[in-house]
Amino acid sequence: MAAPDHLFGLRNNFYLGAYQAAINNSDISALSQEDAIERDCLVYRSYIALGSYQLVINEIDSSAATPLQAVKLLALYLAGPENKESVISSLHEWLGDPAIGNNSTLRLIAGIIFMHEQDYNEALKHTNAGGTMDLHALNVQIFLKMHRSDYAEKQLKIMQQIDEDHTLTQLANAWLNLAVGGSKIQEAYLIFQDFSEKYQMTGLILNGKAVCCMHMGHFDEAETLLLEALNKDAKDAETLANLVVCSLHLGKPSTRYLSQLKLSHPDHMLVKRVSTAEENFDRAVQAIA
Repeated sequence: MAAPDHLFGLRNNFYLGAYQAAINNSDISALSQEDAIERDCLVYRSYIALGSYQLVINEIDSSAATPLQAVKLLALYLAGPENKESVISSLHEWLGDPAIGNNSTLRLIAGIIFMHEQDYNEALKHTNAGGTMDLHALNVQIFLKMHRSDYAEKQLKIMQQIDEDHTLTQLANAWLNLAVGGSKIQEAYLIFQDFSEKYQMTGLILNGKAVCCMHMGHFDEAETLLLEALNKDAKDAETLANLVVCSLHLGKPSTRYLSQLKLSHPDHMLVKRVSTAEENFDRAVQAIA
């Protein structure tokens, strides 16, 4: 008989965006050393997701295990652009070290950081071999960013063979369905709906349902879901970006959401696109003037 999975609830909370719940329910007894390290990684990654980078940087010291050192690198990377160069340098150094270079958490964090850098080929160098559900799920995300839904589907099939009911398998299936579009949007909606019936409602689940609604042209329903998500976290980048798009389709003002997004997430893709459009418009006006 398989040993009980003491971290199932904690992982699920993290995967579905219930970060505070993951932190609050992390006091789990009788963990092996390996499980205790994974628990700590999930807790610190939850703090990172909530924007508490400095707490993670302060608490993980140089004697911590490799997976925790990797999580600290992610916190440093996200804490400010001034850390970027040293973090990427450390990453390359550690990944090249035969003693730790193949550590699955280190490879996962490398994939996340290089995906942020939009260096997808470099990310895949470290994630493509898979080995954990987290790595396979990240591969799906990377391939979708590269507009290669065919490769994303291959990764999803591997995940389905390992565990079809795993939360990450279901999430990856929903991401792929959204990317493919058409009749698959309804399937994606049903996955998020299933999550919302089984688990605590989170911004991630609400945004997932809202994006499906927008694809199906149900913008009123999408707005209701997104405003509920905004109540949970007024600074969440995806909620604000989706509200900008949804408001434009409903013919409602979106300036406030865009201003909030610019203030709290100046590097968000939507902010960059709007800035480029504004610059192009200004240039065009000057050319006519």
